[in-house]
Formats: sequence, C-alpha cells, structure tokens
Amino acid sequence: MNKTLPVGKQIAYSIGQLGWATLINIISLELVYFYIPPNSSGIKLFVTQIIFLGIFNIISIIAASGRLWDAITDPLIANLSDRFKHPKGRRIPFMFIGALPAALFCFLMFVPPVSTGISVINVIWLIVMQTLFYLFLTIYVTPFFALLPELGKTPNERLNLSTFISITYALGIIIAAQIPLIADVIKNIFQLKDKVFSIQMAVLFMCFLSTIFMYVPVFLIDEKKYCQSVPSDIPLFTAIKKTFKNPNFVFYVIADFSYFMGLAIINTGILYYITVLLFQPEALVGTLLAIMVIVSFLFYPLVNLLAKKFGKKMLVVFSFLLMSLIFLAIYFLGKMPLPNLLQAYLLILFYALPLSFLGILPNAILSDIAENDALKTGVKQEGMFFAARTLMQKFGQTFGLLVFASLISLGKDVGNDIGIRLSGIVGFILCVVAGVAFLKYNEKKLIEESESLKNKNG
Repeated sequence: MNKTLPVGKQIAYSIGQLGWATLINIISLELVYFYIPPNSSGIKLFVTQIIFLGIFNIISIIAASGRLWDAITDPLIANLSDRFKHPKGRRIPFMFIGALPAALFCFLMFVPPVSTGISVINVIWLIVMQTLFYLFLTIYVTPFFALLPELGKTPNERLNLSTFISITYALGIIIAAQIPLIADVIKNIFQLKDKVFSIQMAVLFMCFLSTIFMYVPVFLIDEKKYCQSVPSDIPLFTAIKKTFKNPNFVFYVIADFSYFMGLAIINTGILYYITVLLFQPEALVGTLLAIMVIVSFLFYPLVNLLAKKFGKKMLVVFSFLLMSLIFLAIYFLGKMPLPNLLQAYLLILFYALPLSFLGILPNAILSDIAENDALKTGVKQEGMFFAARTLMQKFGQTFGLLVFASLISLGKDVGNDIGIRLSGIVGFILCVVAGVAFLKYNEKKLIEESESLKNKNG
C-alpha cells in the first residue's frame, strides 16, 4: 500500500498548478487584447485586423486552432502517460520535459519578429509559437492531473487536493493579472516610450516565475512512493471509447464544456469589460482579480465543509446557475444607476462565490468517477479520464474564445460596444446549459458503488 501524501507534499503538488495556471492565464487575459487592442490602449498593431466571413478575425482563427491542437494532443499524451514505464513513475518524467519549453513559448507568443507593424511573418510566428506552447503545456498538465486520483486515496483526500490546486490556480490568475500593472511600473522606471516592450518584459518575468513553480512537484514528489503506478495496456482509441462510455462522465463533460466555453468568454473579455464598458484603467484588472481570489479563498473552508456534509453535485449546479446571472449582468455594465467603479467591484465580488465552488469540486468529482471506473473494470486509466475531460474543456475554451473574438467584430470600442455586451448573453445561456446537464450526474449511486467495491475487494 502506498503511503498517504503528507500536507507538505500536497502543497508541493499544488505549486505545480500555480506555474501552469499562470501561463494559461497570461494567454487567456492578455493575448487577444495584445493583438486586437481597443483604439484607446496605446498598443500598436502587429497583425491584420481584417474581418473574415463577416465575424472572424485572424486572432480568433489562430487562437481557436491552437486550442483545437491542444485538445487533440491531450488524449495522445494521456495514453502515453498511462502506458509509460519509467523508474520515476508514469507522470513525473513528462512534467519534467514539459515545464521549461511551455514557459519559453508562452513568452515568445508576445514577441512578434516584425516589431514595426502589421506583417504576415507575425501571423506565422504566432501560429508556430502557439503550437509549441500548447504541445509542451499538455505534456506537463495532463500527467499532472492524472496524479490527483493516484495521490488521493479517498474521496476526502482528493477533495483536499482539489482544494489546494484550486487555491494555486486562483493565485495563478492573480499573478497573470498583474502584467498590466508590472508593465506600467517597468515603463515608468525606465522611462520607456514603447508600451509593447514593457508588456513583453512583464510577461518574461511571469514566465520565469512559472517555470520555477512547475518544477517544484517534479523534484519534491516521489511518484513511486505515493502512487500505485500500474501502466495500462489499452490502445489509445480503445481507451478514449471506453472513457466516453461512462454515463456519469458524459454528463460531467457536457456541463464542463458549456462552463469552460463561458469561462473563456469572461476571461478573454475582462480587460474589455473594465476599459471599454466601465471606462477604467487596465491596471485595475489586476486589483480586481486579486480581490476576487482573496474573497473566493474565504469561501474555501465552507466549500470543503458543505461538500463533505451535503455532497458535491447540488453545490456545482447552484454555482453554474449563479454564474449565469453574473454573465447576464455583463450586458448592463456601464448602464446601471451605480458608479462605474462600484459596478466593477460588485461584478468581481459576486463572481468570486461560484468560482470558489467550481474551482474545487469538479476535479474531486472527476477523481471519484475515475476511481469508480477503475474499481469496476480493474483498469487504472486516470490519465485518460482527465485528458478526455481536458479535451472537452479545451473544445469549450476554443469555441468560447472564438465566439468572443468574433463578437467584438460587431463592436469593441467606447460608443460601439455591442459585441462586448452580447458576450454576457452568450455566457448566460452556456452556464444555464451546464447546470441542467449536471443534474443528470448520479453522485449518490457512484459513491455507494465505489464503497461497496472497496469493501468487496478488501
């Protein structure tokens, strides 16, 4: 029997998420704004702003294709990881390989080679750097998540691990959100005229920090000591088919797809919401997201307590529906009979509540599903379950980013903002769909079945 993971090692594991969460949120918060800036941003244009087929711009197409590539690589890496045989285990060697290149290519996405203006070379560069970024991020993240059900031996242990990684993911949002503020500081200290260079230096600094964080679990966790590392011998397509035959998993990923599509919209849009709809400075976003994370932290003990007392399912459904109302409010930002700054703070404070639940519970639920499947079939393929979930997540993020980038072609500037406002309506619909889909997940039956199989197997 493998040893229970000590609290210190749980923290070390979660710090890995702090690293990759910072990288992915740099892309989510900054990339579209960097390449399709509002007129008032002071950022020069590097790629064409031409609209294709009436709704698509070049960044929406590139970003969507990058996410689709990312989604395709997930099951490939997961299957390789599930079947991998190495003295260090099935997961840690992949994480070691993926960390540094992921951070490097994240930075290079913000360094167009033609710095003087719009160029096709910049488009090609962005496509290549994005492809490499998502490849190495997947090499790190998919095995990282596969460790969760292996390190957590019981539902409560997995819930605790999910709580820790939810905290570090939220901290990753805070860190990534400070890029506008750090860029302003760099610009003022060195009296730079070029805003773009200051943004690039801020991104470089964040990517350096992320690399350090990502290597913490690689060097501090002995996978062989804490995990039952039993390689799977199931071929890739058989493993994918088997995963999607699990009915609880199917309802889970439908909800996850809808939610992450909505989340991609709000993460990509927040700089626009604050600067265009509410007329506030870019640097305020860092402050707001820091407040959001701190407030969500205050709810974490309550989330953990309520989940153990009442189960996870209804808390997740409630969170989806509350999130839908927050999206609906986005449509009315700047039009409410309240000061704009107050509207910004209220939006973030209400946003923090469902995020605190949705940051913790879904990972713990998926671990329960993966364990139940392993107990019933005798085959441990946690990597494939998390990869299949991430596959649908990334499809959701792809379409969310594509929808937002397309909507802003209808209006993204002060006085012409209808595209930004409509993103709130789309998010509202998506979160309602997520809540309804998740009602089909049979949590009670799954937990009882798992306990019965454990007792039967001794």
